[in-house]
Amino acid sequence: MKKIEAIVKPFKLDDVKDALNRIGVSGMTVSEVKGFGRQRGHKEIYRGAEYQTDFVPKVKIDLVVDADMVDQVISTITEVANTGSVGDGKIFVMSIEGAWRIRTGESGKEAI
Repeated sequence: MKKIEAIVKPFKLDDVKDALNRIGVSGMTVSEVKGFGRQRGHKEIYRGAEYQTDFVPKVKIDLVVDADMVDQVISTITEVANTGSVGDGKIFVMSIEGAWRIRTGESGKEAI
């Protein structure tokens, strides 16, 4: 099992969610986050004054999938979340040692 953490632009969330559902991803956790990468924030104008915003709003999608789905999930997220502009996001993949469903006690692949 692998945990995939994808950080994308907020307006891409519904597109990514729908595309992941189409390939069989059955669940995910979504968090509103703020951060910056190479772009180091951006400038905004509020009531005529320009100011620097260090943290850009993003959405973090966490999902756990069977190892054989990782490449398909990554290519789906990359294709759907890509706008071609700076700040499209990042994808991280981590190994998961185990998973348990609290309600039923199921473990491993059956728990996801």
